[in-house]
Amino acid sequence: MTDRSEPTDSLQTARKATMATVARATVGELAALETLAGEGAEVLRAPEIGLVMVRGRIGGDGAPFNLGEATVTRAAISLPGGVIGFGHVLGRDREKARLAALADALWQAPATREAVETLLAPVRDRIAAEAVTKRERAAATRVDFFTMVRGDN
Repeated sequence: MTDRSEPTDSLQTARKATMATVARATVGELAALETLAGEGAEVLRAPEIGLVMVRGRIGGDGAPFNLGEATVTRAAISLPGGVIGFGHVLGRDREKARLAALADALWQAPATREAVETLLAPVRDRIAAEAVTKRERAAATRVDFFTMVRGDN
């Protein structure tokens, strides 16, 4: 179920950005989604663990090759209005996969989208702060090389 007042491309882009934030959130940060959903959420697919093939490319643009397998947990949840949310997380965290599916369903419902965005604002702030810290640590190890010109003595 999508809100027809916005173009589909912008909704897809916003949904991807939201789910990228959910993927980096902790279970504790996502726990407030339970109260937002209320009692009506129905589990369509209980969290299950499986493997996916990870593909890579040499140099980013070479021929694709199978790099290896990664463990992934997935879940699906339906809200009373018929909105279905899907959650896929790297690793074996069943609770996070369930909460990711709940976040997806709540975000798709126009009535609860703003509440989900408000709930994820601190997560986005934390991610941005971690990125700044990482850049500062990397900058502290930077070495400026220069060439000394020797005299002709």
